[in-house]
Amino acid sequence: MPAPSRPKAQLGMWMATSLVVGNMIGSGIFLLPASMAPYGGIGIVGWLITASGAILLALVFARLAKRIPRAGGPYAYARAGFGDFAGYFIAWGYWISMLATNAAIAVAFVSYLTVFWPSLGNGSWTPAVVALGAIWLLTVLNASGVRNAGVTQLVTVVMKVIPLIAIGTIGLLYIQPSELSFSVGEGQSSLAAVNATVALTLWAFLGLECATIPADNVVDPDRTIPRATLVGTGATAVVYILSTVAVLGIVPNSALATSTAPFADAGRLIWGNWAGYLMGIGAIVSCFGALNGWILVQGQIPMAMARDGLFPSHLGKTRSDGTPATAIVVSSVFVTVLLLFNYTGGLVELFTKTILLATLTAVVPFVFATMAELKFELDGRVEGPNDRGPGGQTGGRVRYGRAAVAIGAFVYAMWAVIGAGAETVYLGFVLLLAGLPVYVWLKRKRVG
Repeated sequence: MPAPSRPKAQLGMWMATSLVVGNMIGSGIFLLPASMAPYGGIGIVGWLITASGAILLALVFARLAKRIPRAGGPYAYARAGFGDFAGYFIAWGYWISMLATNAAIAVAFVSYLTVFWPSLGNGSWTPAVVALGAIWLLTVLNASGVRNAGVTQLVTVVMKVIPLIAIGTIGLLYIQPSELSFSVGEGQSSLAAVNATVALTLWAFLGLECATIPADNVVDPDRTIPRATLVGTGATAVVYILSTVAVLGIVPNSALATSTAPFADAGRLIWGNWAGYLMGIGAIVSCFGALNGWILVQGQIPMAMARDGLFPSHLGKTRSDGTPATAIVVSSVFVTVLLLFNYTGGLVELFTKTILLATLTAVVPFVFATMAELKFELDGRVEGPNDRGPGGQTGGRVRYGRAAVAIGAFVYAMWAVIGAGAETVYLGFVLLLAGLPVYVWLKRKRVG
């Protein structure tokens, strides 16, 4: 299928950056301090390692965005580096990861609403209806135009980072050093504790690649996307580390380990009950904004695949402004099925299962992206905005510093895969293989 003409770009630097920040700062950061309580100050080491790995990945995606300014992000890079099959294999898993992520964030959104609406957590179907209401409200918003979704994303990012910045700056003045002990529990090594915290913090950085996905809708993509990726990832890492250090140092470890709202507890200890409610509102806005951002990009992957003949062609259709409305709606239908199918297990169980699945199926594309960048660098592939698919001009020189960055990002991504756990890796691999019959059917249809 020939590539359609490029639509008028809708997302500028600030909207692209807010897409990166907004999709990373979702539900995870508001709960992570409680999960990291058993590790005390060692959790800070885990954050620093994960932030460093995220910066390496951001550098890789920034380079890839300049080489291949094409919609699809990790899918487009894997296909350009390794061909149709690798591209399809990665895109299939990444798309499923997006669907699982949106189901998980919708569940977390409902969970935070129970702070102000306690009876919401008691009904059997009411929580599901509210979660689906949020999904489809944002689906309609995103399908109506990329710019509408971009404005919503920018507003919610500003609203959600204010409480995190408040805790991460003013909160540092209230830290009790004794709460930041670097000791570990009996029978546990420091290395094991660091590995555990790295695995926990990984979820909070998923989304750093999101500015690369709607490349066709970004203004001056070969400049805007790399900048948005690096600025968004760096700014988010700073907010994460400072705010988490503050919470770990303010809330007593024994209370933090059982807290369901760590930032709200920290706010109450500093400013009183009103601050706790303010943090709760921040968490709700954070989930809503993250859900908006992920719904914005969930249609981009099937659209890019359809344009390349690797997904049903109707998913490649767009509005006049380039919005893949059909792909967004179809994706939300699958999110709905996934959410309803698993909702009988309860909010927490559903959230846990979908997070584990989403994390692994998102990290695998990172592995392929790092190796695609290394391949391009070793091949001496020349960068340029006209490089729109597999192949590309060669003849440049190898820049060993950039090759080293790609290798470092690969090592971190592999570490993250290992840290996901044997059961998650097993389930994720089965899910990836489940896409093979679809690929065979599509290839046979194209040949026929």
